[in-house]
Amino acid sequence: MNSLIAMAGKGGTGKTTIAGFLIRYLIDNKIKPILAVDADPNSNLNEVLGVNVNLTLGEAREGLKNDVPAGMTRDMYMEYKIQEAVVEEKDFDLIVMGRPEGAGCYCHANSLLSKYMDLLAGNYRILVMDNEAGMEHISRLVAKEPEILLIVSDPTFRGVQAAERILNLSKELNLGVKNAYLIINRVVGSLPESVDEFIKKSKITLAGCVPEDNMVAEFDAKGKPTFSLPKDSKAIQAATEIFDKIVNSSHAS
Repeated sequence: MNSLIAMAGKGGTGKTTIAGFLIRYLIDNKIKPILAVDADPNSNLNEVLGVNVNLTLGEAREGLKNDVPAGMTRDMYMEYKIQEAVVEEKDFDLIVMGRPEGAGCYCHANSLLSKYMDLLAGNYRILVMDNEAGMEHISRLVAKEPEILLIVSDPTFRGVQAAERILNLSKELNLGVKNAYLIINRVVGSLPESVDEFIKKSKITLAGCVPEDNMVAEFDAKGKPTFSLPKDSKAIQAATEIFDKIVNSSHAS
C-alpha cells in the first residue's frame, strides 16, 4: 500500500522548495521508494531537485494526435511514453505532468494518463505530488486518497486565507484527505498577529513555520538545487522538525 502526500499553496509561497525538503527528508529516513510528481503546469520541481527532464506527460499526450506508430494502439503508446517520461535517480524517481501545447479535447488522453499513472504509482511506497493552487490534479491524475495534504503559505493574511480556501476546495472535491496541515514559509521573527488570529479561528492545523533563510535565497540566485542545502540551513532544520511530527510517525514502519 502506498501513500500520497500532496503539496498545495498559492504562487510564490515556496511550496516547491518545501516539496524538495520533504523528498530529502523521506530519503534520509529511508521511506522509499519515492515517486515525485510535478503536477504544476509551471513545472520547476526538477530544478529544485537538480534533475534534467526530457519528456513531460503533456508532451506525450500531444503525441496521441499524430505520433502513434503504425501497429501500436493509443493505450500502448501512452504506456510506453509514461515509462519513458520517468526520470530515475538514485534515491527517487520523478515524473513531470506538464501541459498540452495546443487547443482541443484531451478527455481520452487524460483518461489514459489517469489509468497508467495509477499503475505506475503502485511501484512506490510513497508519492509526493507538487500541485498548483487548485486540487483538481489529484482527483484527475492519481486515483488515490491523499494521506497528507500540506498547504504552504507565506506569513501574510491573504496567504493564510488562500490556504483555507485550498483546504475547503479539497473537501468540496471529496478527495478524501486524511490529514491536512498548514506550513508557514519564510517567517521573519514571529507570525503577524492578524495571521496568528486567523489560523486560530480557522479549521486548518498549523504544523509549523519555516524561517526566512539566506541560504535558500543564495541557492535560488545561483540556480543551485535547494534540495542540496547543507544540514545547518535554518530552513532545512525547521522543515525536518515539522516532518518529524507529521510524516515520520505515519510512514517509518
